[in-house]
Amino acid sequence: MRAFPAAVVAILALAACQNPERPPHPEPTLQVVFWGQPEPGAKPKVLLVGWDGVRPDVLRQIPTPNLDSLASAGTFSESARTARPTVSGPDWSSILIGVWPEKHGVLSNDFSTNRYPEYPDFLTRIESVAPGLNTFAAIDWLPLGTETDGGPLIGDAVDRRVIFDGYELGWLEADSASVEAVLEELRTGDPDALFVYDGSPDEISHNIGGIGGEYRDAIATADRQLGSMLAAIRARPTYREEDWLVLVCTDHGRTETGGHGGDSPEESNVFYLASGPSVLIGRPMEPPATVDLAVTALTHLGIEIDPDWGLDGRVVGLQGGARVVPR
Repeated sequence: MRAFPAAVVAILALAACQNPERPPHPEPTLQVVFWGQPEPGAKPKVLLVGWDGVRPDVLRQIPTPNLDSLASAGTFSESARTARPTVSGPDWSSILIGVWPEKHGVLSNDFSTNRYPEYPDFLTRIESVAPGLNTFAAIDWLPLGTETDGGPLIGDAVDRRVIFDGYELGWLEADSASVEAVLEELRTGDPDALFVYDGSPDEISHNIGGIGGEYRDAIATADRQLGSMLAAIRARPTYREEDWLVLVCTDHGRTETGGHGGDSPEESNVFYLASGPSVLIGRPMEPPATVDLAVTALTHLGIEIDPDWGLDGRVVGLQGGARVVPR
């Protein structure tokens, strides 16, 4: 384990970016994915990218060439199942841990009922069973990485956590800072498992009370940021010696008025994406679930799933996992 501080709380002065003018439909930067074959014995690595509150049917209407490129080279479903209730606390807990709320204990955005010591996040799980692997998280919703509202979800054992306050900085600015932290880690470090959280689509939709232009622009911005992270992976001097698994997901959808928490298809239907040299190309025969993400990440890293962990997910997108229908 590297000697990084357990938490780095960054408060940035970005006054010049508080009200930037944005075109109604910004053009995403395309990073076409041609994974190629890594060298024999390539080291498995994982990047999990979380976009908060993105409806798959709306996502389909937005120019997202980087996500599309990953999907065309991997396993993709826009009919995945998420946790109930469809709010961020239980949903991100299920994504990052791999169990449903009745196990991890978080049923709202009050995290104080958590059972994280028994069911830790996948990065903390990595540190407990494979401490030689380097773990990293960049997040701007405080309960995910601090004691705010009963957190943190992502534990102190993680090698490096870079934490911004989306409410203080503004969500677009905080998301940008989080992505920049990931880019710096990819340029200068040797991470094995990374998680980055993007909260602006959800928060903007709440603020505008719907799924209009600003919400869609936030998703397009997230796609451009995804492209920059893919480019940073490809630019690593050790890229051919690495076997990257890129996972992209969302926690819940939303109604036409921007709310969520119910059981409607618009709120509970989410997308699942896995892409990389070791990923099957196609769609899962059975709908995947958000609890599959942590299990798939751990399996790719070579960590055997212990039945005593009580994980609810399965491997989706990798050889030996759930069956995939080829394109």
